[in-house]
Amino acid sequence: MSDSHSPESRGAHGALKPSHSASNQVEAFFESIVFASRWIQAPLYAGLIVAELLYAYKFLLELWEMVTHINKMEETAFMLGVLGLIDVTMVANLLTMVVIGGYATFVSKLDLEHHPDRPDWLTHVDPGTIKIKLAASLIGISSIHLLKGFVDVANENPEHLKWKIFIHMTFLASAILLAWTDKIMQKDKKH
Repeated sequence: MSDSHSPESRGAHGALKPSHSASNQVEAFFESIVFASRWIQAPLYAGLIVAELLYAYKFLLELWEMVTHINKMEETAFMLGVLGLIDVTMVANLLTMVVIGGYATFVSKLDLEHHPDRPDWLTHVDPGTIKIKLAASLIGISSIHLLKGFVDVANENPEHLKWKIFIHMTFLASAILLAWTDKIMQKDKKH
C-alpha cells in the first residue's frame, strides 16, 4: 500500500484528502513572495557601492591636493588633511561593512568559502555583530572629527566643540549598550 493511500491520508469517510489544500497553496505562494522581497534591498546595496566609489574619488582628490601643496602647508593644515583622509577611509570602511554584512545577512549568502581574500569577520556575521561593528565605526569617525576640532581649536567654535563631545559620548554610550545587550542575548541563546 502506498503512502498516499494510508489510513492517515484518508478523511473521516475514507476518501483521500488532498495533500495541500488551496489555502496552504496560497500561503506557500505568499511566503515565497515575502521571501523573495529581500531582493528589493539589492539596489540599495548597489547604491552604497556607488557611494563608496565617490568616497574613493573624494579621497584621491584630497590626497592630490595635499601632494601638490605640501611645500606650502603648515603642519596643522597637513595634520588636518591627513585626518580628513582617515575620516574618508573610515566612512568607506563603514560602507563596506554595511554592503557586505547587510547583503550576506538580509539578501543572499555570499559563496566565498574558498576565496583567498575572504574577511574573517564574515564567518560570524549576524545583525547584532553588524550593529556593534557599525557603532564602533561611528565612534572612530566621531573621534576623528573631535580630534580635528582639538587640533584646530583656535578656529573652532567652543559651542560646536561641546556638541561634538556630547555626540561622541552619545555614540560611545550607545555602543556600550549595544554590546552589553548583544552579550545578554548571546548568553540567553546558550541556555
